[in-house]
Amino acid sequence: MQRTSSIAAAVVLFAAVSGCGKQEPAAEVTQSAAAPVAATTWTPALPAPGAYDVTSSDGKPLAKATIGADYAYSRVPTKGLTEAGVVKLADGKVCFDPSGNDKPTHCYTESVRAADGSFTATDEKGVVVTVRPVAK
Repeated sequence: MQRTSSIAAAVVLFAAVSGCGKQEPAAEVTQSAAAPVAATTWTPALPAPGAYDVTSSDGKPLAKATIGADYAYSRVPTKGLTEAGVVKLADGKVCFDPSGNDKPTHCYTESVRAADGSFTATDEKGVVVTVRPVAK
C-alpha cells in the first residue's frame, strides 16, 4: 500500500511539474478595461530642471523656484528670505535640502503631473501647494 501511494504521489508531482512549462494564452485586455496609465504607473521623480510658480490651495502666490540641471535649487518666497540647496528623493518624496546645517529639509509627496506639467505637492504637515512650470 505504501508503494502504491508513493507511485501515485510521484505521478501527481510529475504531472504538476511538467505543466509548469506550459504557457497559457495571455488574457486580452480591452482599452475600456485598462486603467489610466498615468494614474497607476507614476512613481516619484525629481521635478524637471526649470522655473516653477508655487501657489497655495486657494491660488495665492507663495514662491518662485528654479531647479538647475544638477538639481541645485533656489526658492524666492513672496515673504521671507531666499533659500538655496539641493533637490533629492528620499523615501518616495521629493525633498528640498537647503544649504546650511541649521535649516530643515522640506519633503513633499507629489501628485501625478497634469498635461501642462503642473502638480500638487503635500508636505509632512498635510499642507497642499500647487506647482506650475513657468512658460518659456
